[in-house]
Parts: sequence; structure tokens; C-alpha cells
Amino acid sequence: MYKHVALLVRQEGLSHEEFVDYWQTNHTPIAKDIEGVVRYQQVLPTEPDHAEFDGLAELYFDDLEDLHDALGSPGSRDYDPTKEVAAKAREDVDNFLAVEQRPRFIGEEIVQKDEVDGDTEGLYKHSAFLVRQDGMSHEEFVDYWQTNHTPIAREIEGVVKYNTIVPTDPENAEFDGVAELYFDDLEKLYDALGSEGSRDYDPDRGKAKAAREDVDNFLAIDDRPRFIGRERLVKRER
Repeated sequence: MYKHVALLVRQEGLSHEEFVDYWQTNHTPIAKDIEGVVRYQQVLPTEPDHAEFDGLAELYFDDLEDLHDALGSPGSRDYDPTKEVAAKAREDVDNFLAVEQRPRFIGEEIVQKDEVDGDTEGLYKHSAFLVRQDGMSHEEFVDYWQTNHTPIAREIEGVVKYNTIVPTDPENAEFDGVAELYFDDLEKLYDALGSEGSRDYDPDRGKAKAAREDVDNFLAIDDRPRFIGRERLVKRER
């Protein structure tokens, strides 16, 4: 499936709590019915005071054109949909989001590991928004990531689900990819990947340590935002 990930930043003057309340109470009932959406999930930060963003909104589509019609294509943080519900959702965004400060990513999801049969409700997730090292092409980055790094990351202790998302339009994408690792225990996530507050981490054992060491072969760590949160499933049609 094709996925639109919005890294949400609240408007100036809103507290994180006020932002979440508006997002959940006012915006979500509109966004879940956007034309073409087959799955909609949100990720709320486990440590809002240290998180880089106020939340993640993740909308899935079966058809890439439906996604573009509803939410725009890569290359701009803003969009101007013409379909009824999508247009209504876009208008409401101006009530709580700082659109120009909100990165977003459109890609195709690849499920690398799934021990939960797709049921991610309430799981803890580490989302890494990947930026390649200088001197590496996007194609070289994806090849190394999928061929060398993914087999290690798949076996990180505590991981129950692992997705990689590859951009559909790499030349206009804000990131080279997204890696999503799910845990059913927050402490296991912190042990493997560190807690909020830093873009780097230093695991001391096992596959987590091996994965961190391998990261230096292809990622620009300091340029790579990350987000740790708990997933909330809003809509699932499949």
C-alpha cells in the first residue's frame, strides 16, 4: 500500500495538550473519511517534552493517484485538494498545524517482519526518517539499506513488526526512506534504540548494537529525525 506520513508540528500558541485535543476531537473525524483512505493511524509521542514532533498522522491508500488527489504529491509541504472531504480536511489543518514546518513523506510500504498480524494498536513505534550520507546516491542508499541493514534490523531484540517505506518520487521526497520498528514494551524499545531527546543512541549488546554500528555505513545520523510514540488505530478496512 501507499502511505502518506505527516510529521505534525503545532501552531505557535498551542500547547501540546491543546494540539492533541483538537487533532483527536475535531480533525480526526474528518480525516478518517478522506476519499480513498483505507487505513488511518496516529502516533502520539511517549515523551512530548523531548519529541521532535507533536505526532504522526499516517494515511494509507491502495492507489497512488488517489493519494496524490487527496494529499498532494511530493515537492511541497502544502497541497490543495479538490475532492470534498479532502478539501475540508485541508481547510481544518489551518486551525492547529504549522503546515510549512511540517515535513511529510509519501512512499510504498514494505513489511519486513510481522509477528502481530498487522494489529499495531497500542504498540510502541520508533520511526526513523532516513537521510543518506554525502556521496551516496539514493539508489545506492536503498540498495545498502534493504540488502545489508534490513536483515540486521529485523532481528533487533524486542521487535515485533518492522516496515520500510521507500519514496515513490525520490527526487522530490524530503527523506530517502522511513524505517518503522514496533515493540510491545517501551523499555525494550529504549534499550534497543534509545529514548527521545537525541538523534543518536548507543545500545550495548546484541543485534541492536550491530545495527547501530552498521548505520554509520549509509546514514547521516545527525540529519535524521526520529520519533518514538504509541500507535492509535483510527480506521482499518483491511
